[in-house]
Order: sequence, then structure tokens, then C-alpha cells
Amino acid sequence: MNWESVNFDWNHARAFYVTVQEGSLSAAAKALGVTQPTLSRQVNALEAEMQITLFERVGQRLVLTDSGAKVVEHVRLMSEAALQFSLAAGGQSQQLEGSVVISVSQLDAAFRMPKIIAELHRVEPLINIEVIVTNEPSDLLRREADIAIRSFRPTQNDLIAKKLGDEVIRLYGTAAYFEKLPKTSDVPDLNAMQIIGFDRSSTVTDLLNSQGWNLDESNFQLLTSSQLLQLGLCKQDLGLIFLPEDIGDNDTDLVRAFDQTEPLMTIPVWLVCHQELRTSLRIRRVFDFIADQLK
Repeated sequence: MNWESVNFDWNHARAFYVTVQEGSLSAAAKALGVTQPTLSRQVNALEAEMQITLFERVGQRLVLTDSGAKVVEHVRLMSEAALQFSLAAGGQSQQLEGSVVISVSQLDAAFRMPKIIAELHRVEPLINIEVIVTNEPSDLLRREADIAIRSFRPTQNDLIAKKLGDEVIRLYGTAAYFEKLPKTSDVPDLNAMQIIGFDRSSTVTDLLNSQGWNLDESNFQLLTSSQLLQLGLCKQDLGLIFLPEDIGDNDTDLVRAFDQTEPLMTIPVWLVCHQELRTSLRIRRVFDFIADQLK
């Protein structure tokens, strides 16, 4: 190979590719943690190194030139290779120190992770923990996180998953809310209730109706994807919410919606990480520690 023919700086190529992905210099600079002038200089430097024009300004927008469009796929492949190199190298770390990024849901973050992180920090004080709180799955293949707690089994071959068990889900509300419900033979008419939902899909309605309920859109007048807001609205006596049994039963402000001898649903709990990172001592330590605490 003629190494002298590779006459550009990878950092400059990365700046170009991230700008394409993010759509603007300001967004790309934020993604890379640099200033916009620095990023602009890196893109300009790549143009000088390659002797081509990569972008044209159209008003306030950056538009790829024909030359830029022709090379962007090559830079994408370089970016993927760099990511795989980073994963492979990171997986070889045998230090019980450094950073580990964990992606968890809002409920896990609020009710389960504080005690787990506190204990982990006590036994492994040199491991730094960053927690991403999201109800959407973080992309572990792109290193958005090292470890994730998920409610589904991943299908990608590059991910390792360990099932921790099944989470029992029930409906909960406040005693004051049940007092407001109309009574049928001294029993609250649960079909007249409000359930604080996630979205406008019919998934929850279909599930409960299959179990003998009689619900429609009128029973879901409050919607939010934020589980913590759902909990706050529930405690304002505005409706019922779905919660894991271990969280709902331990909240003294809440009671089960009715005598639920059988759970309304169960959700699997999976702990997931990238297979390269399982060879990292600190990643493996955190993975095994969380699995032991949540199992």
C-alpha cells in the first residue's frame, strides 16, 4: 500500500461526516464537543487536503456538493471501522477504573438505580458511572451506552443479553381517586375510570378489554410518555397508572386498582451490553453487579 497517498487527517474527515449527519456546523460541533469555529476549520482543512469543495451554502443551510456526495459513503465506512476499533480496544481494558455508561428507563432511574449506584460506588470507587435516562433503546452498537436495561431481547449478534426475570405490571391509583368513582353495588365502576396512558395506540385498551373490561378512548384523556409525570398526575387523583409491582406496592400513596390476583401483564427484563465490552474488566464488573442487584 502506498501510505503517502493517504494525505488527509482523520479528525478532519470525522468533522465532515458528523456535519453531514447532524445537518449543520453548530449541531456537529455540539456532537463532537468542540466549538463551531474549530469544526469549520477542520472541514475547510479537509477540503484543502483533498482539493475539493464539500459543501455549498444555500441561505442558512449547508448543501453537499457533487464531490462531497461522492466521498461521504467512503467516510461513513471509515467511521464504522473507527467505531469497531474503539470497541475492540475498549474491550481489552483490564482496569477496574474509568467510565461506564448505563442506559435505563425513567422508573429504573428514579426507583432502582440510586441504591445500586450507591453500593457500586462503595465497592468500586474508581469506576465512574454515567446514566442515560430514556424510555427509548440506546444504540449500544454506536456506543451511546455500554450497558442497557431493556424490556425486550436484542436481536443483533454483536450484543450480549442476560434475562434477569419478568416484571409484574399492575394498575395503581390513590384511595381518594377510587372514592370519586361511581359505585356499582358498593364496588367502584372501574369502566368509568381514567387511565393515564403513554400514547394514542390501542395496545392498552385491547389488552384490558381482552380481560373483560369495557374501555374506549374516553378512558384515556391524559397522555404522556413521561412515567414520572404519570406518577405525579396519578397522585393528584387524576387517574390510574401502570407500575411494576415492586414500585407500586411500596408506594404508600397508592393502592392496587382492584383485587388483582393475576397481573395485568408481565414484561421481561434484559441486561444488555456489546460483546466486545464484555472483555473489559470494568464493564463486566458493572454488568455482573447490576445483574446481581436486579435479579
